[in-house]
Amino acid sequence: SNPYKAVIDPEGVVSAYPDGANGTNGTGWNLGPCCTTTDDVAFAKALVQDVEKLACIDPKRVYAVGYSLGGGMVHVLACQAADVFAAASPAAADLVKDNVDSCKPARPITVFTFRGTADTAVPYAGGSIGTLTNIGAQATFQKWSAINQCTGSPSAEDSNGCSTYSSCAGGIQVTLCTKQGGGHDPGTA
Repeated sequence: SNPYKAVIDPEGVVSAYPDGANGTNGTGWNLGPCCTTTDDVAFAKALVQDVEKLACIDPKRVYAVGYSLGGGMVHVLACQAADVFAAASPAAADLVKDNVDSCKPARPITVFTFRGTADTAVPYAGGSIGTLTNIGAQATFQKWSAINQCTGSPSAEDSNGCSTYSSCAGGIQVTLCTKQGGGHDPGTA
């Protein structure tokens, strides 16, 4: 179930909930090494254009949020569509090994990630997930800080398990929220 709708609808946030195309494992997203052959970056950009035609939205405040394989797609969008998305919030997903070197966003982009230490579907420490190799939550956090030219050390974890690099290019932030004992969870709206 989607934890965001109940929180964002009362705030007047316009949201769209696309499904990926049918691929090798049923409905999925194109993460490069797996899942579909659809150009999902182009699809996501077209979806934003369609929503702009239907509703009054601020094009500087468009965010990508996704869970599990959708979270993997959100990492891809942060890498390849930072010209459209202001920030990305993937949950239960990390960067995959095949995409790390090609992750070159057009501009610095805020990335706010939710991960559980006991996630058995996407191991927190990284590893193989079928044909994908997940680099792990901490490695993903460090990689996004490097991509966004963050300096200094991240903040200590707060009471929600969140640690943030706040001195990054373009004034953006990179945050990892870790839920100790958390499983394959969609994060906190």
